[in-house]
Amino acid sequence: MKILAIIASPRGMQGNTGRLLEEVLAGVKESGAETEILSLKTLQVQPCVACDVCHATGICNIKDDYESIKDKMLVCDGFILASPNYIFSVSAQMKALFDRCNGLIHCMALEGKYAAIVETSGGGEDGEVIAYMERFVNTLGANSVGGIGSPMAGIRSFPDETNLYEKARNLGRELCRSVTERPKFHLQDEFIIAFRGRMAALVDLMKEYWVFEREQWEKKLSR
Repeated sequence: MKILAIIASPRGMQGNTGRLLEEVLAGVKESGAETEILSLKTLQVQPCVACDVCHATGICNIKDDYESIKDKMLVCDGFILASPNYIFSVSAQMKALFDRCNGLIHCMALEGKYAAIVETSGGGEDGEVIAYMERFVNTLGANSVGGIGSPMAGIRSFPDETNLYEKARNLGRELCRSVTERPKFHLQDEFIIAFRGRMAALVDLMKEYWVFEREQWEKKLSR
């Protein structure tokens, strides 16, 4: 089993988000899974320029690290998204990645995968950012097994760390269990089914121009 973690903190694994992610990954490793960490601090993911090339060809026209990240997302068994809370949203690094994933979203290319969310903040309101990242997971066609977030208590420290870290490790274990047992998440599944219809209709509307995505939906609907 391969679990991919994508961290979008400008401090990489050295900040608070990296510290909490370490505990989630500890739970993943306890379950016997292989892990890989991609830090957007050390990778280049430029903003989307709305050129539409990816919709026609399946490949982004911008020459940076996005395509290699996409390939790893497509082949992993499960994934973790980790971001600090910056002004009640994800970091700029994570948002750039989300926007570049629009082709994956149009094709709902990660259907059947499971994900977990990690978030940290300076002053709280963690749930809003976790919910946003979970919605992104669902637009890819994947299910979130849950998220964990916390305000900081200092540099790489949190309130009630013993309880927080145990929850984080349990989240990692739950991600691996879900990959193996494939549980249903009914509210998320309802959203995914409705969103699937929206994306199929959108690609059909643009089928003359979005050739790659049209072909992907033809394959998907023929199964």
